[in-house]
Amino acid sequence: MSKHDTLQLDGQRLADAWAKTLLTVLNGSDRAEVKKDEAEANALRIHIKTAGHSFYSFDFKCSYVDSREVKVELIDVERDGVSVDERTDIIQTMVDDYVRHIHECAQQLHALTTS
Repeated sequence: MSKHDTLQLDGQRLADAWAKTLLTVLNGSDRAEVKKDEAEANALRIHIKTAGHSFYSFDFKCSYVDSREVKVELIDVERDGVSVDERTDIIQTMVDDYVRHIHECAQQLHALTTS
């Protein structure tokens, strides 16, 4: 792999593939939306709504470092439409779980991103 290994893929096609694949790795009743980042060609915006009665939603930015590696950043956590402190133990546990799912999704899409 060269130092110039960059992601060469249409952003909308990538977002669509992510949306489909992410649903297979999340908890069955969680919902996710994936959109291409309008400001960065190598990034996606991921919005996840939790299942159940907690009404939490999580916003992540997922950037491709290269065609195989992603960097995931938490942007915001809301409960019932209001931003909440993401430093609590329960939210940190949920964030860690979703970050793991996002990395798992990226691994499943290696065939698409490295072709």
